[in-house]
Amino acid sequence: MAVYRGFSVTGQFKKRLGAVAAAALSFVPVVAWAQETAPVESGSQPLPGEYALQRSVTPIMDSIVAFHNGILLWMCGLIVALVLGLIIVVAVRFNAKANPVPSKTTHNTLVEILWTVLPIIVLIVIAIPSFGVLSDQLTTPDGQRKYLGHDIFSFGDVDVPAPGLTVKATGNQWYWNYEYVDQGKAFDSNILGEPKDGYVQAVKPGQPRLLAVDNELVVPVDTTVRVQVTADPSGVIHAFAVPSFGIKIDAVPGRLNETWFNSRETGIFYGQCSELCGKDHAFMPIAVRVVTKDEFTAFMAAFESSGDYAVANATLAAVK
Repeated sequence: MAVYRGFSVTGQFKKRLGAVAAAALSFVPVVAWAQETAPVESGSQPLPGEYALQRSVTPIMDSIVAFHNGILLWMCGLIVALVLGLIIVVAVRFNAKANPVPSKTTHNTLVEILWTVLPIIVLIVIAIPSFGVLSDQLTTPDGQRKYLGHDIFSFGDVDVPAPGLTVKATGNQWYWNYEYVDQGKAFDSNILGEPKDGYVQAVKPGQPRLLAVDNELVVPVDTTVRVQVTADPSGVIHAFAVPSFGIKIDAVPGRLNETWFNSRETGIFYGQCSELCGKDHAFMPIAVRVVTKDEFTAFMAAFESSGDYAVANATLAAVK
C-alpha cells in the first residue's frame, strides 16, 4: 500500500486505475482503425463486423469520410481524454481522505471563461466544414461549381459535370417508385423475400437479406444523377438514403426535394428508407445499380422501346 498526499492507495485502487488507463489507451488504436474504409467490393452494403463508414464512391461521400475520420474523430478523442483526465484528477486529489477540508470557492473567472469559450471554438471549427459538406450535398452541379471532395477545408477543387440524368424517387407504403424523368419511364421497386411470407420474389443466393430488391434503379457510371425525392401525396414521410453515395434526404408528401450523386464505380449500392414511416419501415430498401455508359444506353433503349423494365433489365448481366 502506498500513500499519495495523505491518501492511501490500495492494490484494489491501483487495479481500477489501471483499468481506466487501459480503457484510455485502447481508444488510441480505435482512432486509427476508424480511419480505414470498408473492404473493397463490387458495390457496397453493410458487412458483418464493420466498424467504419461504408466505402465512398462519390465526391459527397469523400467529404463526409474526410470530415468524420479527420476533425470529428480527433476532436471527440481529445474531449474524451480531457474529461477522463479531469475525472481521474478529481478522484485522486479531491476525495474525502486526500482533501478532508474542501475548498469553499464558488467562482473562478478564468475557469468560467474557458469552459464557455473553448466549446464555442470547438463548435465553430466543426461547423465550418460541416456547412460546406451539407451545401455540396444539396447543391446540384451546374458544371462550373467546384466541390470539396477529400479537402474539406478548401474552397472546392473537385470538378463535377452538370446532370446527365434525372431520376424521381417516390416513397410509397412501403416500396419505392422510380421514374426516369426525361425518358418518361417508371417502375416500382420492392424488397425481395420468401414468397410464403408475402414477398414478390425470393432473394437469390448471394444477395443481401432485407436489402435486395426485384428492380434496381439503373444509372450510368461517371455521370451526375439528379435525384428528385418525394412521397405519395396520401402517404407518410420517408427518406432516401444511400450511404456509399453520401446522400440522405426526406421524401415528403406534396414536396419535391433534390439531391445528386456521381458514382465513379460500377456495382450495386444499397440503402434504406431512413425515416420511421410505419409498420414496414424496415422493409423498403434502396438498390442502385451503376453500370457502364454503354450498358445504360442499351438498357434505356430497350426500356423506351418496350416499356417493360424486365425486358430492359435483360440487357444487363444477371445479378449474382
